[in-house]
Amino acid sequence: MRKTLLALAIFGVSVGSVSAASYDLDPAHTYPNFTINHLGFSTMHGHFAKTTGTLEMDLAKKTGSVDVTIDAASVYTGFAKRDEHLRSADFFNVVEFPNITFKSTKVKFTSDKTAEVEGNLTMVGKTNPVTLMVTNIVCGAHPMNKKEMCGFDANLKIKRSDYGIKFGLPAVGDDVTINLEAEGFKK
Repeated sequence: MRKTLLALAIFGVSVGSVSAASYDLDPAHTYPNFTINHLGFSTMHGHFAKTTGTLEMDLAKKTGSVDVTIDAASVYTGFAKRDEHLRSADFFNVVEFPNITFKSTKVKFTSDKTAEVEGNLTMVGKTNPVTLMVTNIVCGAHPMNKKEMCGFDANLKIKRSDYGIKFGLPAVGDDVTINLEAEGFKK
């Protein structure tokens, strides 16, 4: 579900030397995950294991964009039977809609470390506008390989019914919290 997605999403800068740069999200360090109420008893957690995307930003102009694609079939909750059900037409319908995407339409830097990213989240063939709240933005040289990178945390809340995912309502919650922790290397 994400990402957040998607979604994914994602961006900003905290280092003044970073300006007008493009970044590829590192799939090994990008973690779209979600929580949802399960039958009123507990909160179920899940994540997506395969994510790609790009981030463009110009700190001097306070502009940017983000484009994230999540492989919906990579959903993982720690229980294989539930994961297969989530891949079915009852939920993500991954055969017909293999990807979840987030594409930004507007970026507003709220500080050097935070941003609000408006964009379109597409899931199960339905697209809705969302606002991704980006926090904890850090950019600089990676301590191991010295390549320039940016990392950030982002979150948003959606109603899954807005995307036509209505199986199990209201027992399985409609409100979904999506978090995205991501890192991207400069192109």
